Amino acid sequence: MTRLQDGHENWREDVAGRANVEDTPELLAYYDSLRGFHAAALWTVANRIEPWEPQSASVPVLWRYRDLRPHVLRSVDLVTPEKAGRRVIYLENPGRREVAAAVGWIYAGLQVMHPGERASAHRHSASAIRFILEGEGAYTIVDGHKMTLGRNDFVLTPNGTWHEHAVAEDGTTCIWQDGLDIPLVNALEANFYEVHSDLAQAVGYPVDDMTLSWGNPGLTPADRRWEKGYSPLFKYEWEPTYEALCRHAACTDGSPFDGVLMHYVNPVTNGPVMQTLGASMQMLRPGERTRAHRHTGSFLYTVARGAGLSIINGRRLEWAERDIFCVPSWAWHEHHNASDTEDACLFCLSDLPVIRALGLWREEALADNDGHQKIG
Repeated sequence: MTRLQDGHENWREDVAGRANVEDTPELLAYYDSLRGFHAAALWTVANRIEPWEPQSASVPVLWRYRDLRPHVLRSVDLVTPEKAGRRVIYLENPGRREVAAAVGWIYAGLQVMHPGERASAHRHSASAIRFILEGEGAYTIVDGHKMTLGRNDFVLTPNGTWHEHAVAEDGTTCIWQDGLDIPLVNALEANFYEVHSDLAQAVGYPVDDMTLSWGNPGLTPADRRWEKGYSPLFKYEWEPTYEALCRHAACTDGSPFDGVLMHYVNPVTNGPVMQTLGASMQMLRPGERTRAHRHTGSFLYTVARGAGLSIINGRRLEWAERDIFCVPSWAWHEHHNASDTEDACLFCLSDLPVIRALGLWREEALADNDGHQKIG
C-alpha cells in the first residue's frame, strides 16, 4: 500500500475503495472556499480518520517506582495538599501529553500524603480508583462511608460521589496510584468539578461498612438495595483477592494469553465496577510466559507482587513490584514471570467497560508458530 500526502491535508492511498484524489489548482481553490464555511472535503482526510486498524497515539511506557518515588516524596516539601488540591505526580505518555493521559483516555498519577494530612472533599464527573502502593493509616471517605486502606487494596470513588483522602496521625507516609477517566470525560465535554462547602464530609456509617456488607462472596445483604450504576463495594481488599487467585489457580490452566485472570465486579450486577473503568488482577505462575495477543482498549498495569517482563510491540519492559506500565490499544503484548518459584500478580485498570458497551471489542492472537514476539 502506498500512502501519499499531497498539498494540504490530502491523505491518499492507491488502493481500490480508498480516497485517492490528486490535488489540482481547481480543487485547492475549492478546498479554500469550503474553509470559509467551516467545512472540508471528506476525501482529503478519510484515510487518516478511518484507518485500516487502530493506530494508538499512546506508546508503551514503564514507570519504575524506584525512580519516581524520590520525586513523589520531594513534592511533600514543595507543596501542601491545601494549595495543590491533590498532591499528585501524574504519569505522562509521550503520545498523549496534550490530554495528560497515561495511556489512551486513562489518566494516572502517584499521590502522597504524610500522617495527619487531609485533602479537601470534592466531587467530579470523572470516575476514579485508588490502588494503594505503600504506607499505613490511609483512609478514604466516599459519600460518608469511611474506608481504611492497606497495601494493594483497590478503592472506588465513582463519578459524582463526594470523596476525600487522608492519613491518620499515627500512620506512616502513604503513596497510592490514582486512576481516572478524566481524558475521556473531557473528550466528551461532560466534566464538572465541585469542592465541598465545608471542605470535609461527615462519616455517617460504621467504618468499612460497604466491605462488611457487600464483600462476602456469593452473598448479598437482604436489607440493602443498590440501583446505582457503580459497585456498592467501594473497597476490594488485597488478601481475599490474592486468596481467590490462588484458589482459582488450583483448578484451572488459565488463559494462554493472560494467565490466571480475574475481574473485579459489581456484586449486584456481576458487571464492571464502574461504567467507564474496569479492573482486574491476574496471576502469572512461576516461570509462566503468556502468548502474544492484541486487542482494542487501553490497559494500565501495576505490579502488585513479583517481578518479570512484558514485551509490547516488540519492546521489552522489565518490571518489579510497584512498577507501572501500559499497553496501548491494539498493541501486541505478552507477559513473563521472571521467577521459577514465586508467582507474580498484575493489577490492571482499563477502559474495557466502554469498549464493550460500544461494541468495539476485538482480539487477535499472534499467528507465529510459538505465539511470541520478536524483540525489536
